[in-house]
Amino acid sequence: MTLSGNRLLLIAGLLCVELAALALAYQVLTSFECQATEAVDACRFLRSFVARGISMLAALAILAWARPAAIGRLTRRIEANASGPAWSALHFAGVALMFAPLLSQATGADLFARAVGPWLVGAVAAGVGALLWLAPPRDWLDWLREERFAPLGVLAAGFVIPDLAEFAQPLWYWPALARATFGAVWLALRGLGSAPLADPEAYIIGVDGFLVHVAQQCSGIEGLAMMTAFALLYTALFRDTLRLPRFWLVVVPLGLALSWLLNVARIALLILIGARISPELAVNGFHSYAGWMFFTLLALALLYGAQVTPWLRKGPREAAARPLREDRTAARILPFVVFMLASVATSALSRHPDLAYPLKVAAMAGALWFFRRCYGWPRLGLDPVALAAGGAVGLGWIALPAPGADGAELAAALAGLGGAAFAFWALARIVGTVLLVPVIEELFFRGYVLARLDRGGLGWRLAGIAVSSALFAALHGRWLAAGIAGVVFALVMLRRGRLSDAIQAHVTANLLVAGWALASGDWSAI
Repeated sequence: MTLSGNRLLLIAGLLCVELAALALAYQVLTSFECQATEAVDACRFLRSFVARGISMLAALAILAWARPAAIGRLTRRIEANASGPAWSALHFAGVALMFAPLLSQATGADLFARAVGPWLVGAVAAGVGALLWLAPPRDWLDWLREERFAPLGVLAAGFVIPDLAEFAQPLWYWPALARATFGAVWLALRGLGSAPLADPEAYIIGVDGFLVHVAQQCSGIEGLAMMTAFALLYTALFRDTLRLPRFWLVVVPLGLALSWLLNVARIALLILIGARISPELAVNGFHSYAGWMFFTLLALALLYGAQVTPWLRKGPREAAARPLREDRTAARILPFVVFMLASVATSALSRHPDLAYPLKVAAMAGALWFFRRCYGWPRLGLDPVALAAGGAVGLGWIALPAPGADGAELAAALAGLGGAAFAFWALARIVGTVLLVPVIEELFFRGYVLARLDRGGLGWRLAGIAVSSALFAALHGRWLAAGIAGVVFALVMLRRGRLSDAIQAHVTANLLVAGWALASGDWSAI
């Protein structure tokens, strides 16, 4: 399996997927408060890695825009000196180690106490494995010397942007800004048909008994500081080609204004979610993820707009790399990245993440359509062995329900939908479960992870099966059943060396489970 010129982007996508999965596992499915632990500062620092990861990936994107030639030089080094599979195995082992504490079923402070060691060791192993998976140390050092170590500065800036946003709060704190934010939230709630309860002196506002305090960090300061930090990073990288006066007089004020308006919308939505849907979702889900995710996406969108606007540039840009949609390796990884990011978004924005499943379907379908030229679906043919294996997996999944599974909450949520809305949701659920999820998961777990580790020899093949199946199990939560299913799908693919066979087996298994869910009315089964 040969990686193409977008390999750096693909590894960044992998890290994004793993970050999203860890965030879902430890901050949505199993959440705890740092105040309940004996090491509050250490807990907060570890939890901040979600925001730091988002910020570093954004910084990496800006670096790629600014220095496509530098990225090209790194790519040529990577292609000329392919690293061995041991480093990818180290990376995935580190990721698995970070998920391992979930097996203990511990919660709260006990979970944190059990998880600190595996998190730290796993993070180091995953990070070192990812870097050396891309290139050996000598190539990294030579490339960094060529670039005068600027990439290290960019990534370091991304790492500390959350700290800068926090430290800059006193500099940005204006009572007028807090009052303006409070008043704008009140107007937004009124405009959305609510009657807010407000205490302007204490900066407390809410709806239907759900009240929030618009504290200093909630007045928009964090978003303004982030926007400013990303603008500084952007101008440092594009200073030779950017018309700086125009950028700082037009683009930056526009970004600050949009950031403030986005923060107003975020607070208003948080209040409505807490009052009308779920206080826990508002505090632990939406409040935790929405701010950093939305502010970072806004900054990237604004900076990308500045990059493609000729009025802001002095001269032509460097030549772009080959189109991403033609990269066959990207076609196996990035749809899964989109799938995981959609899962994070729906967890943050919906009382019950499954209610937002149509949004995930749209995201998955869009990602597969983007890479449609890489797949060659018309050549697929049915394989009786794959169909039989998939049938066995599906029947086993039905016969062995998840311990403690309770579909009552989802059933109650679905009961609140109208007839047409439920029919649309059910159709999206079946299409996503039966057609889209199997394709995306097999492209990534068997088509990429297993194929990457299977370098010949029984040892590497067994390692590929074990690692891909373990990651597949970690994603699904039902460790044993999903792990067995992953092994079956891997063996089906390896039998003839065809990824299409694993996809057929997975589709067959999910089709049986979806049929069972439709017949029994238990939609939590899929």
